[in-house]
Amino acid sequence: MYSAHCFSTTKSKAVQRAAAKTGSGPRPGPRVHSLTSPLSSSSPARALSGLPKGKMTENGMASRGKVLTIDTMNPTVKKVEYAVRGPIVQRAVQLEKELREGAKKPFAEVIKANIGDAHAMGQQPITFFRQVLALCSYPELLNDSTFPEDAKSRARRILQSCGGSSIGAYSASQGIDCVRQDVARYIEQRDGGIPCDPDNIYLTTGASDGIVTMLKLLVCGEGKSRTGVMISIPQYPLYSAALAELGAVQINYYLNEEKCWSLDISELQRALDEARRHCNPRALCIINPGNPTGQVQSRQCIEDVIRFAAKERLLLMADEVYQDNVYADGCKFHSFKKVLFEMGPEFSNNVELASFHSTSKCYMGECGFRGGYMEIINMDAEVKAQLTKLVSVRLCPPVPGQALMDLVVNCPQPGEPSYNNFMKERTATLGVLAEKAKLTEQILNTVPGISCNPVQGAMYSFPRITIPEKAIREAKKGQAPDMLYCMKLLEETGICLVPGSGFGQKEGTYHFRMTILPATDKLKILLSKVKEFHQKFTQQYS
Repeated sequence: MYSAHCFSTTKSKAVQRAAAKTGSGPRPGPRVHSLTSPLSSSSPARALSGLPKGKMTENGMASRGKVLTIDTMNPTVKKVEYAVRGPIVQRAVQLEKELREGAKKPFAEVIKANIGDAHAMGQQPITFFRQVLALCSYPELLNDSTFPEDAKSRARRILQSCGGSSIGAYSASQGIDCVRQDVARYIEQRDGGIPCDPDNIYLTTGASDGIVTMLKLLVCGEGKSRTGVMISIPQYPLYSAALAELGAVQINYYLNEEKCWSLDISELQRALDEARRHCNPRALCIINPGNPTGQVQSRQCIEDVIRFAAKERLLLMADEVYQDNVYADGCKFHSFKKVLFEMGPEFSNNVELASFHSTSKCYMGECGFRGGYMEIINMDAEVKAQLTKLVSVRLCPPVPGQALMDLVVNCPQPGEPSYNNFMKERTATLGVLAEKAKLTEQILNTVPGISCNPVQGAMYSFPRITIPEKAIREAKKGQAPDMLYCMKLLEETGICLVPGSGFGQKEGTYHFRMTILPATDKLKILLSKVKEFHQKFTQQYS
């Protein structure tokens, strides 16, 4: 169209010049616009064409208004908020840039403790995982004698299950068959022999993909019949963001901070009863171990939750991505599926459960590969067919992420060449995290005005902070008090934390979330700076 327009315009100008020289040519008449010529915004032809009236630009050309504007975009997207990568983080990135450009700051570097990205914080990858992934990515390395045989055998098995023996090929939408079989075998072993059907396993793009997919299946209705989903407060912002985008009703139930962020059934009942006045509660989401609160649920608590879900006819969604991250004495991870089946057929044959795991957390920390799975229990057969259809729309999860998930659930076994080194690295990683969990709690609790519960598991602490009334009044001019606190902390110390308001908290309380992932020396610096800042902040606003 552009070249044709240039040609026709050039040609007509040439004809006009020739006519001017000879005095010949057509007589002047009414001006007629070519379909390929720009139209004036007031021309009849524009009106007839149905084109919107535009503005004139500096070069005299008409500019059409945008089809997509903030007023005409999907309104649910505007309601989405994700504090973990919100304004604080954006400012941290800007500060890093300013430091690189030579700007003078009261700190030499930005320390990011806002997100559970282990490798970005310096955690080293597990050697065996990277060896197999290298072999899968470049199969010529299978001829290299420096790679151990157990790594080669796993790589060959994965490649044989891929189209064209390449991890660059699409897989089945539900995931590579042999990987789903390995996931099922892993779950059986983890849960003491309780059967797991590979057909109930869906490989996902991280756990987040599975969680959002399940929410898509659940959300329906309008008005009082609109789907409501119960989520813990504090919560991981994925849940509130997904519910906002889907136009579902968020039902908050509050964890008990005074009892180490425990879950009380009476609080679940209160939240459910109130929600039923204005929506249709259909699902209950649990994060265990907890994010951002770091609690590990007892077996008794899980049993109580399952009984509650059965009584109230709620689908259970168990986010179990931190299942290897348990540090506190007396705490143990219990999967919801294991407890469900051990409670007997009254529950195991009826309660609908979706559970989620990921390669991003635990000792792996392989966030960028986006590997994960979900297992579904007691799903209606027709709904399951719809689920399979829904995941087929996105073709398949990333195949390298599927390969990594396979290695997590099919790790080196005793007697294999890589076993000793694998166990050494795994144990060391989890051991350091346990030390940092204790260190974080201990140091924060020495600061007047900061109270931190034990970090029993996961990768975060969520301490309560006392903010002076003067600072609260200042913040009310445009931001949450803990946002003011965290932004000042960033500007004065270079430490990037996330305000508790981004996760939800009881009215009148303030918190921040920080990861325990920075290297121990950096974590000590971070905690020392937080301590110094809090004392200064309290003095400033007293």
